[in-house]
Amino acid sequence: MKKYSVLYNPKSGNGRSATEVHNLEKLWPDAEFFYTDITKLEDVLGFVVAVPKDTGIILAGGDGTINHFINDMGGKDPGREILYYATGTGNDFLNDIGVTHGDPPFRLNDYIVNLPVVYVNGLEKYFLNGIGYGIDGYCCEVGDKIRATSDKKVNYTAIAIKGLLYGYHRTCAEITIDGINKTYEKVWLSPTMKGRYIGGGMMIAPQQDRKAKDGAVSLMVMRCPSKLKTLMLFPSIFKGEHVKHTEVVDIFQGYDIHVKFDRPTALQIDGETVLNVLEYTVKAPRLAQAKAEEKETAGAV
Repeated sequence: MKKYSVLYNPKSGNGRSATEVHNLEKLWPDAEFFYTDITKLEDVLGFVVAVPKDTGIILAGGDGTINHFINDMGGKDPGREILYYATGTGNDFLNDIGVTHGDPPFRLNDYIVNLPVVYVNGLEKYFLNGIGYGIDGYCCEVGDKIRATSDKKVNYTAIAIKGLLYGYHRTCAEITIDGINKTYEKVWLSPTMKGRYIGGGMMIAPQQDRKAKDGAVSLMVMRCPSKLKTLMLFPSIFKGEHVKHTEVVDIFQGYDIHVKFDRPTALQIDGETVLNVLEYTVKAPRLAQAKAEEKETAGAV
């Protein structure tokens, strides 16, 4: 009988993950499963290393769970095959790779290496899908407040619409892509993407290829003086058709991205909110690795 050690996040899927994870027993009735709450582990890497070689490892949760796992591994391959079983809600990662919620676990290893790094407010984190900055970060901030005070399901689309109408205030943005500087006014969004989707189904960067060998990321800037026009264009983001509106949308590809707003606002990293952010920097894998090596060398001196 095949054995699996299942690392699951009970907070995923609006708290449904702790129940949904047991659907594994229906998918693979001839296997034996051992469940561990990943949020209670202080050393995830140590846990993974200690799992017997004859026991498979399954990670169960949402995009945020994968993000935490990636960073616990230090952005490196864990040295073991890791399977992934989705029990989250947004599932932007699944949308990007064409897998459906509830499908059997699949090999995750190829997707959790060669990742870009974001540097923001003293944090240094690998990310799987994208960095949301602007109204999408605002939506995560509001969603977090709702979850902290209510059991209601968070409706990010409704939050975004209210934000477009009156809740979110646009910014001026200074962006730098591989040394080229640009300035924009009345900016709604300025995310940097490894995949195509963020925000629970918004196809921010339809041309982005997460498997691109050169590791390039995409920066999208959406700015518009008219709230009404922005509201009318907003649904097109879910199909990636917003990029056709070049009068309000610019999209770039590069390796070294810096974005600075003229006032602090919330930012999200694969769905995790960071508050009071004035600027962020993203470096594609080869640049992130070079920076890490430079830091190690400086520390050794």
